[in-house]
Amino acid sequence: MEATHPVFCTIVPPHALDKLAQAEDPSIAKAARRTLVADAAQRTSRRLTTVLGAPTVAPPKGAAADAVHRTIYDARHTQDLPGRKVRGEGDKPGKDATVNRAYNGLGATFDLYLKAYARNSIDGDGMPLDATVHFDRQYNNAFWDGERMVFGDGDGEIFLDFTLPIDVIGHELTHGVTQHTANLTYFGQPGALNESMSDVFGSLIKQYSLDQDAHQADWLIGAGLLAPRIHGVALRSMKEPGSAYDDAVLGKDPQPATMEHYVTTGRDNGGVHINSGIPNHAFYLLAEALGGKAWEKAGQIWFDVLTGGALGKQAMFADFARLTVAAARTRFGEGDEQQSVLKAWSQVGVPTS
Repeated sequence: MEATHPVFCTIVPPHALDKLAQAEDPSIAKAARRTLVADAAQRTSRRLTTVLGAPTVAPPKGAAADAVHRTIYDARHTQDLPGRKVRGEGDKPGKDATVNRAYNGLGATFDLYLKAYARNSIDGDGMPLDATVHFDRQYNNAFWDGERMVFGDGDGEIFLDFTLPIDVIGHELTHGVTQHTANLTYFGQPGALNESMSDVFGSLIKQYSLDQDAHQADWLIGAGLLAPRIHGVALRSMKEPGSAYDDAVLGKDPQPATMEHYVTTGRDNGGVHINSGIPNHAFYLLAEALGGKAWEKAGQIWFDVLTGGALGKQAMFADFARLTVAAARTRFGEGDEQQSVLKAWSQVGVPTS
């Protein structure tokens, strides 16, 4: 089997932190700069892992098949990973709400993949789910580092605790699913697809946990993460890319909804957090058209492509779109599902033929 190469994936994109680092308020700028420095150190660590190989994390001895195994650690406001163990699988909730939210979010992610798609954890083989909370001080991010989830507490001025939105947890863990399946290159359109996969399944994990159908869902990524002073509702909107926030300090949501407004840039790994708005919007359009529980049809088609083996590491939007059309036909036949997939990609300007 070809080795996977874990990448360092954050929920808050570099362009947002760059904007905050230039804020007139010194406390806001300091927190953003501190976060950017910490992120740079983690990226270096990931590059070393790519060279040396990521460690294999096996299920604990005697663990039941198809059973979640969670461990939460506390970095105690340092950058030392994983930190001190504070809660293991089956332990009762403690007084730290952040620990409890992280524990529950890992469980919700495991449940969706197992119960909706028969996938045993993010690697398909029962991989334990580890998370570290209280990383660094005023750390404005959360990330998947190839081995574990790591959450900052936010600075309280721009961002709140990063365990608050369950879709942030699902988003980051889905980077692990992509790492162990299509292993999409984290640059340009393949990288934007990588980010979009995490947004799609992060949103589905939220909807699954709330038992929402496609019409009830808010289709926001990171709702509840922005502090009250910020003019915005979330980090991203799958329903209306580009509308999640418009704030004097944080800036304006730069995501396009269609290929007409595709952003060509060398920043943010070629705009992976920006142009992901296009496949995100296609998924939203499909889910709305099909109705019902979005993980059952729209999500199943996306999952089939992500894990089916035909999606190359360098896949472009059009490659992925064609595979979703084929997957819809294979699973549901030449009916409404396939036609809705074709229409959704057409609406965002991505060719399927």
